[in-house]
Amino acid sequence: MRKFGYARVSTSQQSLKLQKEALEAEGVKPSRIFSDIGSRSDMDRKGLNLLRVKVEDGDLVLVTRLDRLGSDTADMVKLIKEFDKAGIAIRFIREGLSTEGTMGKMVVTILSAVADAERERILERTNEGRVDAIANGVVFGRKRSVDRDKLIELHNNNMGAADIAKKLRIGRSTVYSILNEEITKK
Repeated sequence: MRKFGYARVSTSQQSLKLQKEALEAEGVKPSRIFSDIGSRSDMDRKGLNLLRVKVEDGDLVLVTRLDRLGSDTADMVKLIKEFDKAGIAIRFIREGLSTEGTMGKMVVTILSAVADAERERILERTNEGRVDAIANGVVFGRKRSVDRDKLIELHNNNMGAADIAKKLRIGRSTVYSILNEEITKK
């Protein structure tokens, strides 16, 4: 039985180092560790696809945590079934779970469903907080970079939208949007 490892982080600001060290501590050779940086909901990942090609019947894939392979229940179960059909077991180090045997597959499916439910609760709490923040006057998004007063001044001096856009180095549609906002305010 050969051991392979899979590591994944969601953003480029995160590090794969700790996951790779944990996989090596479990006996996975560094050359057999495959990794990705990107969304866990995207199952078409370069490292994961390369791992799929390299593993064979009887191999074991180690992953540090359930959510590193994928946190979407449907995708997780699909991957587990794909590997199982090829005779490849998956072991999740942190949870101490393995897909080896019927009970292992059942427990992994249940835990991935629980992770999915928790993610939904987090999204709900985040959205509730966002709604509350908006109600309290918090403005989301980037700060405006257009000098609105200058735009209005140029417009009031009978300059056309195309000339204003050129002078302020913005799109004509932006000029029209701001002018429409100003008209709506009045």
